[in-house]
Amino acid sequence: MRIHQMRLVCKWDKAHYIARQHMAPEQVTQMYIHQAQELEESGKFRDAEKLYITVQEPDLAITMYKKQRQYDQMMRLVTEHHPELVNQTHVHLGGELENENNYKEAEKHYVAGGDWKAAVNMWRGLESWEDAFRVAKNSGGNNAAKQVAYLWARTMGGESAVKLLRKLGYLDQCIEYACESLQFDFAFELAKGSPPSKVQEIHYKHAMALEDDGKFPDAEEAFIRAGKPREAVLMYVHNQQWPSAQRVAENYDPDSVPDILVGQARQAFQEQNYSKFESLLLRAGRSEMAIGLYKEANMWQEALRVCREYAPHKLDELQEEYDKNVMKQTGTSTASGDVRMLLEQAAKWEQTDDVAKAIDCYMKINPSMTQDRAIVEKAWMKAAELAIKFLGSTKGPKLAAEMGKRLLEIGANSAAAQVFLGSDKVREAIEALVQASEWQKAKKIAQEMEPSYLKYVEEKYKEFLKTEGQADALASVDVIQGLDMFVQKGQWQKCIETAKQHGPQVLHKYLALYAAHLIKENMPVDALKLYVKHGAPAQSQNYNIYKYITVSMFGQHSLAKPESYKVWSELREFLFDLVGNMNHSAEAGSAVHEVFQTMLFVAHLLAARSAAYSVDQLTMVASKISVSLLRYTELVPADKAFFEAGVDAKKVGWDNLAFVCWNHFLDLVEAIEEGSLDTIDHSDFADTDVPFEIPLPPRANVDAAETERAKEWVLAVSMDQSVEQELPRDERGCYAASLLNPDGSRAPPCVVTGYPVLKNKMEFQYGKVANKDDWNSLVMTAKMTNSVELTDVLRFVGTWAGTGQQGFRL
Repeated sequence: MRIHQMRLVCKWDKAHYIARQHMAPEQVTQMYIHQAQELEESGKFRDAEKLYITVQEPDLAITMYKKQRQYDQMMRLVTEHHPELVNQTHVHLGGELENENNYKEAEKHYVAGGDWKAAVNMWRGLESWEDAFRVAKNSGGNNAAKQVAYLWARTMGGESAVKLLRKLGYLDQCIEYACESLQFDFAFELAKGSPPSKVQEIHYKHAMALEDDGKFPDAEEAFIRAGKPREAVLMYVHNQQWPSAQRVAENYDPDSVPDILVGQARQAFQEQNYSKFESLLLRAGRSEMAIGLYKEANMWQEALRVCREYAPHKLDELQEEYDKNVMKQTGTSTASGDVRMLLEQAAKWEQTDDVAKAIDCYMKINPSMTQDRAIVEKAWMKAAELAIKFLGSTKGPKLAAEMGKRLLEIGANSAAAQVFLGSDKVREAIEALVQASEWQKAKKIAQEMEPSYLKYVEEKYKEFLKTEGQADALASVDVIQGLDMFVQKGQWQKCIETAKQHGPQVLHKYLALYAAHLIKENMPVDALKLYVKHGAPAQSQNYNIYKYITVSMFGQHSLAKPESYKVWSELREFLFDLVGNMNHSAEAGSAVHEVFQTMLFVAHLLAARSAAYSVDQLTMVASKISVSLLRYTELVPADKAFFEAGVDAKKVGWDNLAFVCWNHFLDLVEAIEEGSLDTIDHSDFADTDVPFEIPLPPRANVDAAETERAKEWVLAVSMDQSVEQELPRDERGCYAASLLNPDGSRAPPCVVTGYPVLKNKMEFQYGKVANKDDWNSLVMTAKMTNSVELTDVLRFVGTWAGTGQQGFRL
């Protein structure tokens, strides 16, 4: 906002105030509307807009801009006064512009209004497919682009469609889409020239669609063309169309003939047509299946008959099974199925040295016979023990291993491990213990008997600890995985303390992760304290973190006060440590090194300003520092810097400079709201070192109340003839705070205020300088007030700049 604009606005506001005091509201409104219409007719649209808005008639301003076809201005007002109508208005404008054949502008508004499909349909209606495709891809993404490409190809057909889709990269996707849309003719058309496998794939999908529609003959043909005759067989089997299934199988897939016979046999069995059932299964070579189904139906005589005729080698086993079941059902059992009787019988077999029968008794005991798992466990372990002792080196371990597997199935892992060890199955024993989380036993066995398996046990142990969330224990065996688990659980302090025990490289990896987390949570001060405590090594992978911390700190307007000295001094010391470390690294003298040196200087100025705020004698020094910081708005948020410079300039009576700073601050506030610096007027700072090309803050860094206070002061001062919109000049004829000399050279900055040092300077050991008056003011005030903060500033300058002139030590 420039001065003449502010004064004009100020007069209309004053007129409006007076009119409201002495005229009826309708008269005031009518008067302002009339004046606005005159301004509108003379082409002064912005002034007319101001008057319409003053009397709360934004719709008249919107209509004015619409008549003038100034749609951007129109939409600005709609956004401001009718945000709920923004999308609707964009779409409406898009429709009008489309009717006027202004298609490009119509597209712009359709898309802005969120109705990009309308833009696509417009271009489709005009057969401008390239534009339709562009809008769909840019606004609707890959899926929308695919659909438009598909429709475009449909208008072309043939080889042209294939070439188009191949060029756009959507050929395979559009073939897939055609299949999904059941437009198989077009899918086959697009697949011309594709590999045979692609054509077969389309046939297969066509076949499944035909099957879903109940068109089985057509589906059969498609399945065969797809090279999947078995699918056709299964289709007919599923629908119990056995002759068709048999025909397809015999002609195209002979291996599936037995499956068809089995399917018909099951149906026959359900229908109790047992002769047909047996005949079909015997033709399929599945006599054992016939026996099994008869058993399930409790048809033991039929099962025995079929077994006797077609599987005599299983007759004894089936006869024994039949005896057990029938005797149990008829109540004539000799209690051979009872656990107690089986244990007694096994003991007797052992006494008579009939070990095989004893083992058989022990193996017959199972969990379905008793709820006491210990009995089953003991019986199976006894079976394994006897097998290892008496059944030889081949059969014994094999049977014992089988017992080990059974023990695993009932959860008796320790017992299983013992059995596996007895049968020389060391790895199986280790695995059983791993599954039971008996880690010490598993490690001991691995160390003593199978060292190559130790790494596996350790990896499983780590997986267990991760699953159980036992980060402390995990860190003791794998520090990185343990630290990662601390991070996942948000246990940052524990993570950092543990990492510190494993060297600086590990520590700083997790410090960077923690700092990034804190920055994301908008806690830059806490992130800073991490590096203040643990140091800032010159590691390139950390530089972005360091920058984020520093820039985030620079943006903290709430820290512009005396109480914030400790925070600023910590940031300063952090950057001093970093720059010192970089002096001894490969990055010494590099561009990134210079960036951090600049950040160090800014942090020092902010710390010095905070210290100066605490004593009245240094108000001028604090004001100079705030003005010098305008030079660093590439790092310090510009709206914050100009606001604070205006505040401090006012304190020392620099009203002209305060007016320039706050005027520019208000322009920046508007730019932040609009999201662009294009409208900013930088003429006030021409030929100075205040940068124009700066990052636009994403959001305001000064609250609304302070912004309103600045606006009211600027409006009031703009009417004061004694205040001019100009920067203070020095003996060079330059802006007093600028380091840029008329001849293009640069003056060195003062280590106290950041102002240029021209004469009467104080020189220090390491090449830095100060304006002697400012330096003396700082030193004397520190002595007089015994300020801890000022003394600390002097201490830092002594460390940073070295010995002053005439051997004076800071």
